[in-house]
Amino acid sequence: MGMVSYTLETLPPVNRKALARLAAIKDEDIDYSDIPPLDTLSLRPRPTVDRGMYKPVKVALTCRLDADIVAWLKRGGKGYQTRLNAILRQVMMAHAR
Repeated sequence: MGMVSYTLETLPPVNRKALARLAAIKDEDIDYSDIPPLDTLSLRPRPTVDRGMYKPVKVALTCRLDADIVAWLKRGGKGYQTRLNAILRQVMMAHAR
């Protein structure tokens, strides 16, 4: 079975009967056995190196870089700012240790 995706225009109609059935279920009747329990560690903010689970806030910045550095970054094609960010993050994490 393939992945299903919708847009606002292609969403199926709301099934009011199904929503009412779900709303009628009591919290204590829900089976949570396949969900790991929450502990104090899981409630802490995720570190910025946790790929895909935490998206750091981006800040617009103007800085002056040497032309050869910019050319080297752009040689890799689209996404040179993302590459620069990844390089700086590696250096930051190396110094944090």
